[in-house]
Parts: sequence; C-alpha cells; structure tokens
Amino acid sequence: MKVFRRRIQDGARGPTTYIGSGSKICGKLTGKGAYVFCGEVEGDCEIEGPVTLAQGGHWKGTLKATDVIIAGTVDGDVVAEQRVEIAGTARVAGGISGQSIAVAEGAIIEGEIKVQSGKPAVHFEEKRDWPADQRAAV
Repeated sequence: MKVFRRRIQDGARGPTTYIGSGSKICGKLTGKGAYVFCGEVEGDCEIEGPVTLAQGGHWKGTLKATDVIIAGTVDGDVVAEQRVEIAGTARVAGGISGQSIAVAEGAIIEGEIKVQSGKPAVHFEEKRDWPADQRAAV
C-alpha cells in the first residue's frame, strides 16, 4: 500500500540531481530520479520522478514529471502524473494539472488548475521553518 505524505520531498528516495543557481539550461530534458532546479531552464522536460523548482529558480516551458514542487517562477504548464505542491513563493503563468494539487497561501497562479482525481485543490499555510541554507531547495 502506498503511503501519501503531504510533502513530496518527504518520500524521495535515491540520489538527487541538483542544478545550481547561476546555471542556465536550454533544450528538452528527460531523465529518471529526483531533480532540484535552482537556476534557469528554457525548454520542456519529461522526468520520471519528483522535480523541484526552488525559490529563485525560473522555468520557461512545459514541466512534466511524476511529482512537482514549485517554489520559483514558471512561464508554462506544469503537468504531474501524481502530485503538485505550489509553495507560497511560487508564481505560475500557465496551467497546472495533477492527481492532487496543494497551493500555499501567497502563491500566484495565472492559469487553469485541473485536479485529475476530481477532488478540489488544497490550500495550505506553510508551517515549516526551514533554515536559510535549505530554503533554496524547497
């Protein structure tokens, strides 16, 4: 039986690929595993695993993954096979779809939200206090 946790990163297993702030990637990205983007991406992706766009990160294009956490800025669509979590620091100019979607207070979404499970989007207030050095990766 699969156990669902509120935070996608709480269930991440295996190594994570980090793209640091100051980095810029252009083109189509594909891969398996967990990814954390802190820099800038121009292009589309299809990732089998969780993808995090950290606060300060910017994505231009379609972001498609198993699970998605957005704390930065997306100019394009976000498509998750399972769950989407939108942090209070996020700004999304595009559509969002997934089986379950949680949106934190303060997030800005300029597009349509489609919850594929038929359940309403969940709104939450971030209550975790992250140390300053870990906030970029949330």
